[in-house]
Amino acid sequence: MTLEGIEAREVAVEVEIATGAPALRITGMVERAGKECLVRVVAALRRCGFELPGKKITIGVSPAEPPKRAASLDLAVAVGLLVAEHHLPAERVDGLLLAGELTLAGTLLPVRGALPMALAARRAGVRALVLPERNAEEVAGWIDLPVLGPRTIGDLVLHLLDQQPLEPLASPLPEAVSPARGDLADVLGQSVARRALEIAAAGGHNLLLVGPPGSGKTLLAERMPGILPPLSPEEARETAVVYSSVGLLDPRRGRMLARPFRAPHHTVSYAGLVGGGNPPRPGEASLAHNGVLFLDELPEFNRAALEALRQPLESGLLAVARIHGSAVFPARFALVAAANPCPCGHLGDPRRPCRCSEAAIERYRARLSGPLLDRIDLQVHVGPVPPEALAAGRPHDAETSAAVRARVLAARDRQILRAERLGLATRTNARLAGDEISAAAPLDREARRFLTRAADRLALTARGWHRVIRVARTIADLDGAAEIDVRHLAEALGYRLADGSGERASGMEGGFGRPVVAENRPQGRHAAPREARGECAR
Repeated sequence: MTLEGIEAREVAVEVEIATGAPALRITGMVERAGKECLVRVVAALRRCGFELPGKKITIGVSPAEPPKRAASLDLAVAVGLLVAEHHLPAERVDGLLLAGELTLAGTLLPVRGALPMALAARRAGVRALVLPERNAEEVAGWIDLPVLGPRTIGDLVLHLLDQQPLEPLASPLPEAVSPARGDLADVLGQSVARRALEIAAAGGHNLLLVGPPGSGKTLLAERMPGILPPLSPEEARETAVVYSSVGLLDPRRGRMLARPFRAPHHTVSYAGLVGGGNPPRPGEASLAHNGVLFLDELPEFNRAALEALRQPLESGLLAVARIHGSAVFPARFALVAAANPCPCGHLGDPRRPCRCSEAAIERYRARLSGPLLDRIDLQVHVGPVPPEALAAGRPHDAETSAAVRARVLAARDRQILRAERLGLATRTNARLAGDEISAAAPLDREARRFLTRAADRLALTARGWHRVIRVARTIADLDGAAEIDVRHLAEALGYRLADGSGERASGMEGGFGRPVVAENRPQGRHAAPREARGECAR
């Protein structure tokens, strides 16, 4: 097997030994990779006491296109040579998946993509897997096939000769629980931002936090994993495949239960964020699949990389095309981003004046395009925490992450039950397709009339219209309401950035740096912006 993106492709290794001038060559691999493979294999076999005959030896790796460059073929090439020389019986090798890199001493090194290789091998009908010890531990809990994990090529030879049989690794992986990154009770004030975080977690929505430095944007975002539901078995397998393809699936941590939380620095490259390279590999966006991608200092990221996120924010997929190959990576994540309102960070701060010129502010805002912002469902201003709140410290009755998580889990359960009842493929509100919205989130006459007037005033795009309904559906699920009413739509609109008119739901001047909701003092769990109290679009 070889890895293409996160997909494993079946590869056959054939060996022919013929009379003629001594020669050893390999076809179907990139020239340099093939030469390096032969060097490792010959040295490893010699170390185990096997000398190649002085004949013409040809090794074919098929299919020949595209040329292979994977070190994971070392083990298959070595075993193929031993079978061709009658050192091993061919019938003992038939039906085995062989993958692993060899050192010159014959030790087997782990390779990337063991899990997708194992899953592809099961679909192909192999009877057992032979992988380096670490890779065997990596896949043993995910697949119902015998998995052997020899440490050296010599261990495998002795097993195939029935001299020292290897025991399959069949023990299930322990379930891993990631440590909490902190509790929401540590966040002082910011009731509206906490509410938006809860809505984002409940429906899988995208969230943008805008505010001055030190207001708690990063603190809030880092509490997101603590209120998210665990991965389902199918989601865990999808996520594990992505992590295995880049060599980050650690078998010692057990089966993934916690949703990924990826927080790349704003200096990350285009390929590092969305994927790329030769051959293409997943980037941070795909490593956040089924979890959260947190982009702190959002305007400081590479503009081209941010624009490339527009595709996965809609479809949950990332297509990477390069001259030497292309790949499609899963990237169904919830985007949580944080940004300052201006270059100095103090625009709208009641205590510190902004030092930026209008031109500087406009250039700063222009780093985030309208189409990208249109894909972010919730956009909240996070104001500075008042000194008296800092002096008082954490209240004794502060709401914990556990309490918020209970409501999030209940809302997710309602979404799953509704999807099953209506026969919908989508299980979260944020990912509802256009034809699914009418079934999962119908609007009565009053609600539709209210949203129509608001959309006209705020110049909502068609995408914005649907995203408001999805957020309103989540708010209704958190409230335990079967139907969406005007209250839910009004609150959803209060978190929405205007699309074309420059007007916001709160009536404030447009631009991502302007507050949509500006409130630092506690207003209760269900506090809502002015629009949620019925004052929008009348």
